[in-house]
Amino acid sequence: MRVRTTFPAHSLPHGEIVSSLERMRHADADWRGGRVPLYVFGALPEIEEIGREAYLAFFSENALGARRAFRSLARMEEEVADMALDLFHAPPGATAAMTSGGTESILLAVKAGRDFARTRSERPLAHGNLVLPETAHPAFDKAALLMDLEVRRVAVANDLRADTGAMAAAIDHETVLLAGSVPCFPYGCIDPIADLSELALSCSIWLHVDACVGGYLAPFACDIGYPIPEFDFALPGVTSLSADLHKFGFCPKPASTILFRDTRRADAARFDLDVWPSGRFRTSTFVGTRPGGAVAAAWAVLNFLGRDGYRDLARRLLVMRDAYIAGIEAIPGMRVFGRPELTILAFGSAAVDMAAVARAMEARGWVPGLVRKPPGLHMMASLLHEPVRNRYLEDLAAAVAAAPPVNAPEVSAVY
Repeated sequence: MRVRTTFPAHSLPHGEIVSSLERMRHADADWRGGRVPLYVFGALPEIEEIGREAYLAFFSENALGARRAFRSLARMEEEVADMALDLFHAPPGATAAMTSGGTESILLAVKAGRDFARTRSERPLAHGNLVLPETAHPAFDKAALLMDLEVRRVAVANDLRADTGAMAAAIDHETVLLAGSVPCFPYGCIDPIADLSELALSCSIWLHVDACVGGYLAPFACDIGYPIPEFDFALPGVTSLSADLHKFGFCPKPASTILFRDTRRADAARFDLDVWPSGRFRTSTFVGTRPGGAVAAAWAVLNFLGRDGYRDLARRLLVMRDAYIAGIEAIPGMRVFGRPELTILAFGSAAVDMAAVARAMEARGWVPGLVRKPPGLHMMASLLHEPVRNRYLEDLAAAVAAAPPVNAPEVSAVY
């Protein structure tokens, strides 16, 4: 049993603290060496450096006070929001805000969708439900749990994308929000957002596009000629969109963006209270205090890279992805699930025990990402995984060759 740590009685010397931090870090997985298939998103050292410098320059500032005390942060956050609106073809009157991550962005979208639905006079809302493909992120369920909403997860089509017809059948007068992913986390496939847009318009229902993973990669992949389907505000039925800067925007954590088609819908996400002795309290996000460093770093990285820089990164990432796919499918019996448009890959074999493959990869020093339907491995590749591709594929081939035939219970992973 772990012994509870007591509060320190005396201060520790600076050197001892630094040494302790380094010792504890030795137990961490080698993410810089490409051994971790999620959590961390690396591109180039110079991008990491500009993000770190900007973050540390505003390390102590609080973005909650941006408009009153730290006007530099207010300007930077406004410009980051403007860049996002431009990137995602937002119409005049659209608005955006920075959040701490995809979960917060999705929570805000669900709150806004629910509160906006409550204003409908022709069909008052009694309870409310969300209609989602089964591949939608668990953050939607977190939101539903907090807001007492029902979640209706619908099986995906054979191509592992949202089944628009099945989702349409799940809608009723209590539905407050539909969602699609760009791409979904389990398989890396982009849902048919254009079809969902038409469905949302025909039913007058809020459509949220969860582009937390792919939002800052898909537009640039499209620019360089990859077949990325439309997914943003160019589609008239898209009401809100979330995109994480700290994923393939390659900005330091925590940083995401949430965008709304118009200010009326954005207002449904905001908190504006005037109930306490200190006076009015208003925020556009769930949290109060926010790290000023994350705002400054996002502004710095977006300006450092620009469209040309992100296009170059997209090209390298997708060339790397194609090489991984070719290498995986060259292993007898292995296949990639679906047709992923970006850099999330899920793959496995119907012939061997993929749980045993995962254990063998872990024994070789890799942190195995997992999917369980169907059983397989999973990775969200960034440029950290480019130099280790051959080693990974060699170890994967060896692990598959040594694995017993399939006859094992389902595997599960905690992310």
